[in-house]
Amino acid sequence: MTTASTDHEQVQAELEDAAAELASAERAHGDRYEGRVEVARSALRWAHDRYGDDLTIASSMGDVALVHLAGTTLSGADVFFLDTGYHFAETLATRDAYAAMLPLRIRTIYPLLGVAEQDARHGPRLHDREPDRCCAIRKVEPLGRALDGYEAWASGVRRQDAPPRAGTKILEWDHTRSMVKLNPIAGWTDDDVDRYLAEHDVPQNPLQHSGYTSIGCAPCTRPTLEGEDPRAGRWSGSAKTECGIHT
Repeated sequence: MTTASTDHEQVQAELEDAAAELASAERAHGDRYEGRVEVARSALRWAHDRYGDDLTIASSMGDVALVHLAGTTLSGADVFFLDTGYHFAETLATRDAYAAMLPLRIRTIYPLLGVAEQDARHGPRLHDREPDRCCAIRKVEPLGRALDGYEAWASGVRRQDAPPRAGTKILEWDHTRSMVKLNPIAGWTDDDVDRYLAEHDVPQNPLQHSGYTSIGCAPCTRPTLEGEDPRAGRWSGSAKTECGIHT
């Protein structure tokens, strides 16, 4: 009789084997842009073949490389978008454009509390006073519901995004949520992303042409200045660097 412990061990062994293969492929391609793109597509195909409808892909519609890559690699990929209630209009329009443009199934997940309800319960502008709490309510909790019932999820996290993400693997175990996590473009550089967007004429969030190098909620995002870190516009003036989704 197979036990839950045995099942978990088998999943871990399979995951480790697949992760090792992807890591080997990544090393073999070295600094070649074309190789990085192929490894990313291979990772998506592997996950789709292995998990099918139990794979879902996160997209903030701020960085669009992953959602375009998924939509041109997999037919009918399941994508979820967390609508915090604070998004820029351009971000919502980008979501709608991708839903119409590519063969994707985009799910929009909302917080349990609307903005007005949150203001009534916790006071106005919680994002200014307690940004971690605001993110927990409007991003982290909805993420849990977005992933409920799935075995694996994919994100657009890249090692170059920020120091805490430097050790990101293409395929790993998400210990927080006890499921598989795929980061297909983990090894892509900023130049790789720019080249991919240009080569494939990828429609971008319009804010990316207006100095927004990292796009989150409108109250907590500003354009970055020349020479600043790409994520300097997120929670500017505070020590906060992550919303909690990837930590």
